[in-house]
Amino acid sequence: MDALSRDFFLFLSKNRGLNFMAKRWGKSLATGNIIGGIDFESCIPHIEQLNKKGIQVTVDHLGEFVMDETVARERTQECIRTIQTIATNTIQTQVSVKLTSLGLDISQDLARENMQKILEVASKHQVLVTIDMENESRCEATLELFRELKEQYDLVGTVIQAYLYRSEEDLAQLDDLSPFIRLVKGAYKESAQVAHTEKADIRENFKQLIKRQLNSGHYTAVATHDDYMVDFTKEYVRSQGIPKDQFEFQMLYGMRTKTQQELKDEGYNVRIYMPYGDDWYGYFMRRLAEKPSNISFALKGLTKK
Repeated sequence: MDALSRDFFLFLSKNRGLNFMAKRWGKSLATGNIIGGIDFESCIPHIEQLNKKGIQVTVDHLGEFVMDETVARERTQECIRTIQTIATNTIQTQVSVKLTSLGLDISQDLARENMQKILEVASKHQVLVTIDMENESRCEATLELFRELKEQYDLVGTVIQAYLYRSEEDLAQLDDLSPFIRLVKGAYKESAQVAHTEKADIRENFKQLIKRQLNSGHYTAVATHDDYMVDFTKEYVRSQGIPKDQFEFQMLYGMRTKTQQELKDEGYNVRIYMPYGDDWYGYFMRRLAEKPSNISFALKGLTKK
């Protein structure tokens, strides 16, 4: 059933008609509930509200698979403006970015050039930038660019997905960089040739990745809404004497808000992934595909007053 639900939501994520309607009529419904706003400035009050609760944020300008160089450069400048605005407003937030939004599918050189521009500004303002992971076919290019950039800039991290077979080896290959890594389940449709498809197998691999990354001493983000994985992480760090300042939990904006605050009240670092922009529909469907039970939290968020 989970596999059918996953395929269904991934199918919906690619429906152009529904995406068009969501952009045209659904922005007000999504804003402040599952996205921070249509532009970064409209996110600031929501970020400030979370910061007051002791919760930090990472923002992501939605949009990917860009095949126009002009658009890729515009996306780059949007990211740069966001970093500058973060610094001006002294809010506790980082930035996440997808390489395909910066032109990875056009050329790796273009994506590298655009990331370097972003990281120059991020370094100046001391804002960490996390390179989001996309589907498996882009994984190698993403990690190759991350390695190059990490050797030039300190404030850059990336994402490793638990459902891919290759992920434990990828972590091992990155260990010498002392990287900031966000560990996630994974949200793209992948074949059984490259990815685990059973929940139990994904959870087991996720656990191994968490243990490896935490044991390395590198700062780690455990990004999950799965209570099982949250409880596993809490128990593991207790048993190993791993300090709470070595890791954080990350969750999505508008979902599991009670759990987020409970974790913060227990003394854990909590960061919320807050997307913004009008291209919110595909993002939303992939989140439901990643964990279909998220739909109950999402509907509560969309209907809250």
